[in-house]
Amino acid sequence: MEIFLHADTWIALLTLTFMEIVLGIDNIIFISLVAGGLPKDQQKKARLGGLSAALVMRVLLLLSITWIIGLTQPVLTVQEFDLSWRDLILIAGGIFLLVKSTLEIHHKVEGKEEAQKEVKANSFAYAILQIVLLDIIFSFDSILTAVGLTDQLLLMIIAVVISILIMMAFARPVGEFVEKHPTIQILALSFLILIGVMLIVEGAHYHVPKGYIYFAVFFSLAIEMLNMRYRKKAEN
Repeated sequence: MEIFLHADTWIALLTLTFMEIVLGIDNIIFISLVAGGLPKDQQKKARLGGLSAALVMRVLLLLSITWIIGLTQPVLTVQEFDLSWRDLILIAGGIFLLVKSTLEIHHKVEGKEEAQKEVKANSFAYAILQIVLLDIIFSFDSILTAVGLTDQLLLMIIAVVISILIMMAFARPVGEFVEKHPTIQILALSFLILIGVMLIVEGAHYHVPKGYIYFAVFFSLAIEMLNMRYRKKAEN
C-alpha cells in the first residue's frame, strides 16, 4: 500500500476515475433508454442490474488484461486490411447501436411508442441482455483507456468501482429526466447513433477523439435546455 503515499498515485487515480466517468456517459444513456421501456417496478432493477454487470465485467477484464491486449492482434485480413477481435467487436457493437437507436427514433416519430412499450413490458430479460452486451463493448474502451494511463492494476480497479458507483447514483435521475422529456430522448438516441458510428470507425482503425462528440452533444443539450426554458416561459 506504499503507492498511496505518493502524490502521483492520487493524481493518476483521480485522472482514471474522471476518464471512466466520462466514458460511462454513453453507458448511462443507453441503460436509461432501455430501462425506460420497462414497467416502473422493473426499471430500478434494470438500471442497477446493468451497472452491476458492467462493474463485474470490467473488473474481470482488468484481471485478464493480458488476454485483452491479445485481442488487439490481427485475426482476419480483408484485402490487406487487418482486423482484430477488438475491431470486430467494436464494429458489431456500432452496428447494433445504429440499428437500435434508429428503430427507437422511428417508433417515436411515427407514433408507435405505445405499441413498442407494450412489447417491451414483458421483456425484462431482453433488456438486461441488451445492457450486458453493450456493457461489454463499452468496457473494452474503458479498459484500454485505463491501461494507457497507468500500469497499476489496483488503481484501475478502484477507479472502475468509484465510477460505477457514481453512475449508479445518477442513473435514476438521468433516466427520469430523459423519460419525462421526449425531445431529450431523441437527442439521447442521436447521441447513441454518433457513438455507434464512432465505434465502427474505431474498428476500422480510424481514431476519432470522443471529445468532439461529447462537445457536440453537450452543446446540443445546452441549446435544448434553453428551448425548454423558453417554451415553459411562453406557456406561462
